[in-house]
Amino acid sequence: MINSHDEKLIALLRSNARASISELARSLDLSRSTVQSRLQKLEQSGVIQGYSVEFGKEYLSELVEAHVSIKVKQKLTTKTNIALKHLNNISALYAISGEYDMIAVVEAQNLQQLSTILDDIGNLEGVERTNSSVILETKFKR
Repeated sequence: MINSHDEKLIALLRSNARASISELARSLDLSRSTVQSRLQKLEQSGVIQGYSVEFGKEYLSELVEAHVSIKVKQKLTTKTNIALKHLNNISALYAISGEYDMIAVVEAQNLQQLSTILDDIGNLEGVERTNSSVILETKFKR
């Protein structure tokens, strides 16, 4: 589906999604029209679905982040997933195997806010129990 030029283009965009087509073309040693065409094909095929904001290190260093394992009553899974999606402090929700059904990645401004969010998750209809792990340090993130 994608070739080595596409992989390099994607890597550059992951590094700086705001790079201009001209900058990308220079970095890839390709023509501007080739890069524009490849980018358009990657978007149309669904390889690239969109672009997003990446927070700065200073802002991120102030956030408190936690992984919250969630056990859900099976008959209420869909309803619980919808409720979790509406909690803005949950940046990702994963279905997992094992004792728990899901892991939510929660971001808060401080420990007090994190505590409130954890209570909100635990009080949702369908949530049987949760187990939280606060992230102390990020070693690397891609």
